[in-house]
Amino acid sequence: MKAVLSIAGSDSSGGAGIQADIKTISAFGLFGETAITALTAQNTLGVEGVLEATPEFVAQQIDMVFKDIPPAAVKIGMVSSPAIIEAIAGRLSEHQAQNVVVDPVMVATSGSRLIATEAVDALVGRLFPLARVITPNLPEAEVLSGMAISDDESMLQAGRHILSRLTRQGERAVLVKGGHGTDAADDLLVCSDGSFRWFRASRIATDNTHGTGCTLSSAIACGLAMGKPLDQAVGDAKAYVRGALSAGLDLGRGAGPLDHMWRFRSELGVL
Repeated sequence: MKAVLSIAGSDSSGGAGIQADIKTISAFGLFGETAITALTAQNTLGVEGVLEATPEFVAQQIDMVFKDIPPAAVKIGMVSSPAIIEAIAGRLSEHQAQNVVVDPVMVATSGSRLIATEAVDALVGRLFPLARVITPNLPEAEVLSGMAISDDESMLQAGRHILSRLTRQGERAVLVKGGHGTDAADDLLVCSDGSFRWFRASRIATDNTHGTGCTLSSAIACGLAMGKPLDQAVGDAKAYVRGALSAGLDLGRGAGPLDHMWRFRSELGVL
């Protein structure tokens, strides 16, 4: 069984972060491993507290994983501290981690910045060079490219600009997620060989989208761990997320989570 390592924060409500990643990895039939960067006290209504792990302890978790059950892919979620970013980059480089997927969680749905400028600089300078693919949403792509994105052409140009900041040897790509658009959920994969591919889709009418980005990036990591070509891994991940959104799970009094186990519930007839 292939293993996938998630390096991210813990969501006490179970909808995003480490919890969403473990559920996604399990749903793909793989073995989930974790290195927790922070604990959060949150629910569907918001976040009330964050307790960061020390950089040394994050590094120790990563070392213990690679020394015993080396992952075939690594997903990196929200990391708000330059010191933690440095620790992650150092350990992944040491262990020659493969199939690294970076979800650059920088901007909330409201448009608010989630991490400081120095952390963004560390993210770009230290983690992007290790990534096979990064998955910014539209607000994050605007921050990373320094460009306003208003249509397909500007989305492509922003993706190409961000791609130029990825210095990993071999295949690398940027998936610009269009879910923050108004009418559709069109994603664009821009690849280092000069090609690009659109993943067009209609918007699913639901407010229960908590953890969508975490889920998509960990699903892509699963596909890469299984040896799928990148475009197939992205397409399969998008289909999985759309199924999880369409399942109609409605938990909590705010923005609820996805149904990560929708495939199994469908097979068992308990949807």
